[in-house]
Amino acid sequence: MKLVERKGVLIAVLEPHERIMQPSDLLDIMSDVGYWHGCRKVVVDAAALPEGFFDLSTRIAGELLQKCSNYRLSVAITGDFSSYGSKSLRAFMHECNHGNLICFVPDVHTACERLGES
Repeated sequence: MKLVERKGVLIAVLEPHERIMQPSDLLDIMSDVGYWHGCRKVVVDAAALPEGFFDLSTRIAGELLQKCSNYRLSVAITGDFSSYGSKSLRAFMHECNHGNLICFVPDVHTACERLGES
């Protein structure tokens, strides 16, 4: 992971090889960035998320993002989401983007700008 600072806010940007395959991986990342680096904001590439994350019926997204909410970790998920046609997924992403804890954005630059504002 690399750490960047935007507007005085420290943000952890996960490297492409850092994958979140299960909830314990996310907890390890939270511990690492929070305890060792004092960081409460993370950028994750959509490709690093587990298979089925973008299929809401699997409940993977809900389980992982609930942990972020419980531990007050702001997360920006980056990627091209245009291929996901589910109306419920689009509504979910839209609602997340109106909050200040979780957002879905196209790239790391936009993610850092957004996390630096909240």
